Amino acid sequence: MQIKTIGIGSVIPYARNPRRNDAAVAKVAASLQEFGWQQPIVVDDDMVVVAGHTRLEAARSLGMGEVPIHVAAGLTPEQIKAYRLADNRVGEEAEWDHELLRLEIGELERAAFNIDLTGFHASELVLDEIDYSFLDDADDIESALDDMMSNVKKAIQIEFEPEDYEEAQQLVKWWRDRKAHLGRMIIGFLKQAKEKA
Repeated sequence: MQIKTIGIGSVIPYARNPRRNDAAVAKVAASLQEFGWQQPIVVDDDMVVVAGHTRLEAARSLGMGEVPIHVAAGLTPEQIKAYRLADNRVGEEAEWDHELLRLEIGELERAAFNIDLTGFHASELVLDEIDYSFLDDADDIESALDDMMSNVKKAIQIEFEPEDYEEAQQLVKWWRDRKAHLGRMIIGFLKQAKEKA
C-alpha cells in the first residue's frame, strides 16, 4: 500500500456521504493528537474521500495543513461506492467481549492513561451485570418490578428537573436493557469529576 502526504485542501469530502460523523470528530481529533496518523485517508483517483471522512474533518479542526492519503486505484466506480459503504457498515457487526474490555481498560486505568482517548466515556465502562436475584423470591414479580420502577422514579425526581423526568426514565430503561446500572455510572462519573476538581 502506497501512502503519500498531500495538502489538506486537495482532499475532497464525498458530497453524498450517508454517514453522519460530526459527533465523532472531537474524539478522532484527540486520537490524532495522541497517536498521530496511524491510518491514512483513502481517496479515489479524483481525490474524493472513500474512507476517512471523520479523520479529514478532525485534521481540519486541528488546523493541519497536510494529511496522509492512500489512493484506492484499480477499483470501478461501483466498487468505490460499495467500499465506502462497507467501510462504515461492517464494523457495526462486531460486538465487544466485555470481560476482555474490562481487562484492557483496567490496565490503562492502572497506568493512569486518559481513558477518554480510547473513544469510550466513563459511563460506558460500567459493565457489571445487574443482580435481579431479588426477583427469585418475589411472590408477585409484577409488584416487585413496579416497586423497583417506583424507586427509580423517586431517584429521578430527586436529581432531575421536572422537565427532564421523561428523558431520564428513557435513559434508565436504555441502560437497563443493556444490563448496565445507571446509578453506578453516575457515581463513577461524579467521582471522576470530583478528582479533577
